Amino acid sequence: MVEFSVIVGSTGVLLLLLAFLLNLFKILMQDTKTYAMMNIVGAGLSCYASVLIDYMPFVILEGTWAFVAFIGLVRLLKVPDKLKNKNRELKAGEN
Repeated sequence: MVEFSVIVGSTGVLLLLLAFLLNLFKILMQDTKTYAMMNIVGAGLSCYASVLIDYMPFVILEGTWAFVAFIGLVRLLKVPDKLKNKNRELKAGEN
């Protein structure tokens, strides 16, 4: 039988890797709420799994990752949509 911590940690890591993969292939941009949420939930689950197995280095790593992603989400929620669209257009013009 698979331990609860393995299921929680694997789900978290899957979310983190999926967000990374989707961003790498330009399917999901870093400046989206979905990307931030996938990182928050993924890192949060990974952090919780690390707490369950009492492995502090990853508690610190994943906890920091979740916190930074949360700050990113808050910043996204504060930026008006018009400004975000303008920034996307400018970035697209650079390529």
